Amino acid sequence: MKRLIIVGAGGLGREVYAWAEAHPDCGCLWEIAGFLDDNPAALDRFDYPVGILAAVVDYSPQSNDLFLCAIGSPAIKRRVCGKLLGSGAEFISLAHPTAVIGFNVEIGVGTIICPHAIVTCDVTIGDFVAINCHTSIGHDVRIADWVTLSGHCDVTGQTELGEMAFLGSGARILPLKKVGARAMVGAGSVVISHVPTNAKVFGNPARLFRLCSTARADA
Repeated sequence: MKRLIIVGAGGLGREVYAWAEAHPDCGCLWEIAGFLDDNPAALDRFDYPVGILAAVVDYSPQSNDLFLCAIGSPAIKRRVCGKLLGSGAEFISLAHPTAVIGFNVEIGVGTIICPHAIVTCDVTIGDFVAINCHTSIGHDVRIADWVTLSGHCDVTGQTELGEMAFLGSGARILPLKKVGARAMVGAGSVVISHVPTNAKVFGNPARLFRLCSTARADA
């Protein structure tokens, strides 16, 4: 049986542990072996049956390992998972059994779809995307790699999310709108016009807060 290793032992990592444990493949195709995290004390306040195996930089992927990315920050997950991919790590995608996934949905490698999320039809989801609880994805949506959607987001029909975009909790993207690469949409914001690359927008309607520096976004 394969060993499933969760990359990241923070809040999202602990949530993903529960989602993985509830998946029908758990105990059949793989078992949860533990976490990778650069903070060895990340789980000290919590009671989990598995612990932190190693820091990411210290771990060499084995042939029997499978990996699941549980890091929310797009920039950090790209950096951390990129290192593991360069060492030959094999990532899987995971959709919780309560998620609703419709017809003609393409899901990339390393993507997590959390409980009660809805992905309707004719949707393309890239690699290493996180779709948190109760988020809905409308028809004909395109989501690029390394995107994170927090809980209760509403991504309506024919919208596009660029690489490494981040949506805060409860964000809403109106139909046909584009969120640029590395852009951040604040919690509760309603996007009624295109969001530029590297922009931070907040409010209802969402207004430009500032442009992020590319160096900071890619750090």
